[in-house]
Amino acid sequence: MMKIKYFLLFLCFVGCLSACKKGEIVEPYNPVPQFQADTTAIRSFVTLNAIPVQKFLTYGVYYQVIDPGVGTIDWKVSRKITVDYTGKLLNGTTFDSSKGTPVLFYLDNLIIGWRVAIPKIQKGGKIRFFVPSYYGYGNVATGPVPANSVLDFTVTLTDVQ
Repeated sequence: MMKIKYFLLFLCFVGCLSACKKGEIVEPYNPVPQFQADTTAIRSFVTLNAIPVQKFLTYGVYYQVIDPGVGTIDWKVSRKITVDYTGKLLNGTTFDSSKGTPVLFYLDNLIIGWRVAIPKIQKGGKIRFFVPSYYGYGNVATGPVPANSVLDFTVTLTDVQ
């Protein structure tokens, strides 16, 4: 019985080693051209759809405050937020939604696009923002979101803790 265990362990080890690709040259990812393409796509989309937006200069996130909400929240990334939201791709495909049931998140656990856009509103506020892929999911496909996707979120902030 012990010999069978060692034999199976050996087969697993050999299988793992043989799965490695040797000599494959992987070019480093350069996000600058993708960021420029994303920015162009966002500008075209908001122009075509007559969406009045502002640009968060540091991150290239474009946003439209639909309703500023009320309050004087001292924003910190460690805040807990409750939101009703929809996430879409620029082609209109919805990839995520709270479907009318607000969801609790820690702001610091969300993508950078959310961290910069959400503090633009207060409790009860509503915002739409466009996130370049670099500040979203990057060059990695995540669930139904393809790699290098610009994200379009509409978020209502129902509570802040």
